[in-house]
Amino acid sequence: MSNLRPVSDSPPKRIHYYYVDEAGDLTLFDKKGRVMLGTPGVSNCFMIGVAHLPDPEQARIRLDALRAQLLADPYFDGVPSFRPEEKKTALAFHAKDDLPEVRREVFKILPELGAKIQVVVRRKEVLVKQGQELFRSGRKLREQDVYDSLVKRLFRDLLHKADENQIVFSHRGKTTRKDALEHSILKAKENFYLKTRLHYDKPTGVRSGIPSEHAGLQVVDYYLWALQRLYEAREDRFFRLLAKDYRLIVDIDDTRKKGYGVYYCDTNPLTVEKIKPSNRLGPSG
Repeated sequence: MSNLRPVSDSPPKRIHYYYVDEAGDLTLFDKKGRVMLGTPGVSNCFMIGVAHLPDPEQARIRLDALRAQLLADPYFDGVPSFRPEEKKTALAFHAKDDLPEVRREVFKILPELGAKIQVVVRRKEVLVKQGQELFRSGRKLREQDVYDSLVKRLFRDLLHKADENQIVFSHRGKTTRKDALEHSILKAKENFYLKTRLHYDKPTGVRSGIPSEHAGLQVVDYYLWALQRLYEAREDRFFRLLAKDYRLIVDIDDTRKKGYGVYYCDTNPLTVEKIKPSNRLGPSG
């Protein structure tokens, strides 16, 4: 009896892997309702980004090898962030916590991983006004509502491109909010239909995770950090190292030309000169 099996004519299943994180914060008011923009440690923008990685396992191998190399380097002996108990660089790369020397090595690897990045940006001076308007009508602008609305926008044009989607959100807060995130993804699919009148029903897995378990979360963290430096500090040297991998950046609240914001992409690349200056609202009493 022959052990040969018939060759299937069906193409292999295309699975897209997406990793989602945020940069900045959603702090708008203090407990007394005073505007917090302009105070130390409070960002002017809030952004959510997604990294599509063609080979998450290869990304893990490359980043793990780099971390092992750095941990073995005597140059970093005694550095607090390299101690496992600090739960920083010793476990996962995180741009805000990593030393400049570490960031430089990570930036060398990132362009080789084939990541495709999309980001949506909100200006917090606009969110403050929206929050104040809602408060006057007896309602409240909730952080999770802002977050979920950006997730819907982020995935509106992504989930129809593969036979299956796997999405990992960086864990935030005390709960995974899995139901809420799945609802946002469902709304993203509905928004795609409203835009194109095309139905699709691709299997989509949604879960939360931490960077030490998912290299993709370390990747998207670095891309968001570089973009945040561009927006918050108008410092573009990090962004320029990775600029080719940002496929779409939507600055929703830059309505100088269009009411729906501005789209930065291959035909309209983002530069520091194009960014609308933030209206740095100071604390109000």
